[in-house]
Amino acid sequence: MHNLKHNSSVERYLRRFEAARYVAETYNIPCSPKTLAKLACVSSDGPPFRLAGRFPLYPISGLDAWAQAKIGPLVRSTSEVQR
Repeated sequence: MHNLKHNSSVERYLRRFEAARYVAETYNIPCSPKTLAKLACVSSDGPPFRLAGRFPLYPISGLDAWAQAKIGPLVRSTSEVQR
């Protein structure tokens, strides 16, 4: 028998549909697969991804960093928000 160990340091990747759902459910930021597709094609403002053939795979750590960067600082009044 082979002794297979689970490597917990392996990054988990999500397909585009799962990635959009993860951002929406985890951070309550509206996000759709179409939005991620558009960002991947026309912008460098989207989350990082790798291609597996023609399929984009988004690392969860990249989705977390991207979503957290979209969220502004905690404020007590709208007058504190810098424009």
